[in-house]
Amino acid sequence: MDIFLLIGIILGLVSVIVGMIVKGANVLVLLNPAAAIIIFVGIIAAVVNSYPSSDIKKIPKLFVILFKNKTYDAPATITQIIEMANVARREGLLSLEKIVQDLDNPFLKKGLEMVVDGLPPEQVQEIMENEIIGMEDRHKIGSDIFKTAGTSSPTLGVLGAVIGLIGALGNLNDVEALGHMISAAFVATLYGIFFGYVLFIPFSNRLKLKSEMEVFQMGLIMEGVLAIQSGSSPKAIEKKLYSLLDPKQRQTDSKQKE
Repeated sequence: MDIFLLIGIILGLVSVIVGMIVKGANVLVLLNPAAAIIIFVGIIAAVVNSYPSSDIKKIPKLFVILFKNKTYDAPATITQIIEMANVARREGLLSLEKIVQDLDNPFLKKGLEMVVDGLPPEQVQEIMENEIIGMEDRHKIGSDIFKTAGTSSPTLGVLGAVIGLIGALGNLNDVEALGHMISAAFVATLYGIFFGYVLFIPFSNRLKLKSEMEVFQMGLIMEGVLAIQSGSSPKAIEKKLYSLLDPKQRQTDSKQKE
């Protein structure tokens, strides 16, 4: 599980509750069923109205991806590519056939299978690029779903406040109840802003970041596969791939080798 995401959610909740306590507001006012219905049902309606059922069904999976702490070991991937480059250099591309079958990474496996099958470099590159573009498009839809929820939420909060004020203004004779109803009316606004700017929009940004990390890893693999196919020396491939990494990753890998 992604602990930092969980910490961020908890910090957001704590900041609201502590802020209300410091200001002397009653925390129990947050238990407002009417506000919850307006915000949550409204968000669901906004998302359902924006995307087809095929995308809506993926939302549970998006939450799994969001909370899953998936890491990509780029130096380890480069080491694996270099090892196969050494084999291809000594024994030819066809010698990779048995090695390819044991690979865990499906993208790397598919790329090398095309190389072993003798597909032209242009075609290998085109197919691998199409795979990356297709994955980016799928990830973008997931990110956009949370963005839609996040941008709709604050507006729904204003709508909830307006509905609450309409109810309050209809009871002007009861001054004591009026104050309670006005304070309760703004709970929907608080809900809307919190879920929009503290949860859903950050969730969207986090999914984008996870997608960029995966795209980078796939791009690294594609460069390695094409370099092996072109017959580049393992040393040249190593320098080329490491030039794509962040300097900190290069330093970490060099320390591990030592």
